[in-house]
Amino acid sequence: MTADVLDRRRLNRATLARQLLLERHAMPVLDAVEHLVGLQAQEPLDPYHALWSRLDRFRPADLVLALLDRRAVRITVMRGTIHLVSAGDCLVLRSLAQPVLDAELARHPDYGPPLRGVDLDPALDVVGSLLAERPLSGTELRAALAATFPELDAAALAYACRCKLGLVQVPPRGVWGRSGKVKLTTVEAWLGRPLVDKPMIDEVVMRYFAAFGPAAVGDVRTWSRLTGLREVVERLRPRLRAFRDERGRELFDLPDASRPDADTPAPPRFLPEYDNSLLSHDDRSRFFPTDDRVRARLFGADRKVSGSVLYDVFVCGTWRIDRGRD
Repeated sequence: MTADVLDRRRLNRATLARQLLLERHAMPVLDAVEHLVGLQAQEPLDPYHALWSRLDRFRPADLVLALLDRRAVRITVMRGTIHLVSAGDCLVLRSLAQPVLDAELARHPDYGPPLRGVDLDPALDVVGSLLAERPLSGTELRAALAATFPELDAAALAYACRCKLGLVQVPPRGVWGRSGKVKLTTVEAWLGRPLVDKPMIDEVVMRYFAAFGPAAVGDVRTWSRLTGLREVVERLRPRLRAFRDERGRELFDLPDASRPDADTPAPPRFLPEYDNSLLSHDDRSRFFPTDDRVRARLFGADRKVSGSVLYDVFVCGTWRIDRGRD
């Protein structure tokens, strides 16, 4: 049987619906964060902007409370980038990201070479013990490593700890209305629970399709930066429905997921500098006009992603907040 073909507008509407962007939803903050499989958060306030565009009557205080109550955390997960995720998802997603972070450490041009052949376990044990006592800044962490392992590159060791240990960025970092430098502690110290030893990748991939589908295997790879996903999706095929895009790529989706008509109204939406809706597909054409100038403006030459404006179907512009002394 020939798979149904989804044109660019239908793909756009489907992904907007899954991303809670076709209409604002009356949904608890953490339910939304988990549905979206986390929110990109290397810019500390991005999750607030992302949720404001998605939730009805969103209050920043609700997300602040989740961070302070340790029901949500900021941690490096998908693509080796900082995300805001629920505490439960943190235990799974951080474990799944380990191969990505291992590869990142190995290929780092500055930190990889000094650590080749070095047994990292003693440094990881020392840092784990230090962070169990209190969160430390990067400067404090490097100083402690330099004092304990003077023969090794302290900055490289600190980067190895970032890649090898599950490190949470603790409040007030990421708290609306406050500012604070990055301070780190371990997942175990912060949440009182260890990372999941053998996380189930199949269920996480199904959640990706629920939040970002319909999507191709390459899209899942772009979102996660994991390898071996063709085998995972083939294993899941009986639970999925197959489509084709206009280029003939095979796409997968949950059978009963929302796929609105191409002419479904799409209201204007403001998205933060880094929003997973625009970063989680190998083929991002479902969100962009054929004019590449808009994409070039959004993904600038310095690789910093601007805030984006969605209108009707596609990204139509960028935004920023300028603050003066007054």
